[in-house]
Amino acid sequence: MNLFKINLSINSTQSSKLAVKWIAVLILLGFNSFDTTAQNKTENPPRPNIIIFLTDDLGYGDLASYGNPIIKTPNLDQFAKEGVRMTDMHSAATVCSPSRASLLTGRNAYRSGFYSIAGFYGTTLPKEEITLPQLLKEIGYETAFFGKWHLSKLESPDEVSVNEMGFDYSLATSVNSFNTGPRNPDKFLRNGKPVGVLEGWYIDIITKEAEGWIESIRNKEKPFFMIISSNEPHTPIDPPKKFAQLYEHLDLDKISNINDYGGVARPNKDISKFLKEYYGTVSQIDDTFGKFMAFMDRMNLRDNTMVIFTSDNGPEYPVTLEESNGEWEDPLRDKCFGSPGDLRGMKRYPYEGGHRVPGIVRWPGGIPAGTVSDKLFNGTDFLPTICKLVGAPLPDDRPIDGTDAFKAFLNRDYGRDILPIWFFPTGYSHLPNMVHMAMRYEEYVLIGKLSQDLDLFSKEIAPGKYPVVDWIKTTLPSAYELYNIKKDVSQEHDLSEVEPEILQGLIPKMQSLWLEIRDEGPWWGQSPN
Repeated sequence: MNLFKINLSINSTQSSKLAVKWIAVLILLGFNSFDTTAQNKTENPPRPNIIIFLTDDLGYGDLASYGNPIIKTPNLDQFAKEGVRMTDMHSAATVCSPSRASLLTGRNAYRSGFYSIAGFYGTTLPKEEITLPQLLKEIGYETAFFGKWHLSKLESPDEVSVNEMGFDYSLATSVNSFNTGPRNPDKFLRNGKPVGVLEGWYIDIITKEAEGWIESIRNKEKPFFMIISSNEPHTPIDPPKKFAQLYEHLDLDKISNINDYGGVARPNKDISKFLKEYYGTVSQIDDTFGKFMAFMDRMNLRDNTMVIFTSDNGPEYPVTLEESNGEWEDPLRDKCFGSPGDLRGMKRYPYEGGHRVPGIVRWPGGIPAGTVSDKLFNGTDFLPTICKLVGAPLPDDRPIDGTDAFKAFLNRDYGRDILPIWFFPTGYSHLPNMVHMAMRYEEYVLIGKLSQDLDLFSKEIAPGKYPVVDWIKTTLPSAYELYNIKKDVSQEHDLSEVEPEILQGLIPKMQSLWLEIRDEGPWWGQSPN
């Protein structure tokens, strides 16, 4: 019916009354239409683009916004003001491969057989795992990966490729740039094909490639999910001179007073000349990240993109005699001066410094600027959190250890069904003060040490192909430490004898969770019966 073609062959009084009625109807229809449109926008907001900017071995205390008084990180400081700075953000593991596997699958990496890094015992990411990019592609996302993969040997046709596990586009290396250093790396594969030497520094190469993909290659009608995974500040460490020169004249006494490296021993030899290179590398990361954020602004992508900046585990430390037993050296690690801040432990250690990491998230449409959150977010939470946010169904045929923890970005409480647990990487049980697992329950952290001495087990009980795997597949935690992590962030005061009720309540939870995860994982090297 055309409302404007009404028969008005009636008297003027009737005409006036009728006109008023129709005007009211039109106004009502207009408001209803507006309300419906607004409601649809609220109920079906556009799905955000999502970028995870993953650094390698960056410590909790390495950024100025996390309290470092020396390293200059102005771009990340500003980025933190524009979103939320997480003070209880965790990688899902204490070394790179397990951490990356968990980020992609939402599952503790021991379930996939990542008891250490990729390659140990033949470990590689199983094709059967379901990954975050695969789930996002099913609902219309386009996906891309740039940088360090470390979940399979990309040069091998027998192991999964980056693209095979859900990424539409990739420029990746199997591991770090050990062959050449971060400058002019030569091991990149673009969509599975080697590209030879690429000029520039690793982190600059991958961000430039990401920019090119965003601007010229992707389907702009689709939202996108991207991971940018830097080599830096992992070894080899060799920043551009202009960044190292920022730290030419350092007060070494001041540095020693503010950083005890999580209580992990350092070499007796003087390696302080390398400080400027590590600090310079962190500033290089900051500079590159700042340029990438400026690019996002030029592309008008700020408002509809959630950007997450974090690290894959705690900071690296130089090799000591206790670690190598005098049998090997790694001079590259003499340049490692990452800081866990006030936390105990470093990379590899299940103590807090091994997995609590910087975490800064910006999404102007969903996270208020200037937020500081002390709510826990674990690396296993990326998959369920992002899937819930964009409406992607979760797999229902396997345990998902993470939970939808988006409320943590808003500094709000939330619940979880499976407690966060972090394991040591096998092969490092001999390190001084090494423990084997840490489990979080509210404000408490329970530390667990596996029973049975590994050396005794290897020599007398199971001298098999991989004794360390046989050991973890047949042992239980039997010794414990207990900490209130909210009151004692440095984990200096063991409460196991002070709060026995809490201890006895948590031990069965740890043992049960350990058994479930341990028993799902493959038994590498086991002889078929």
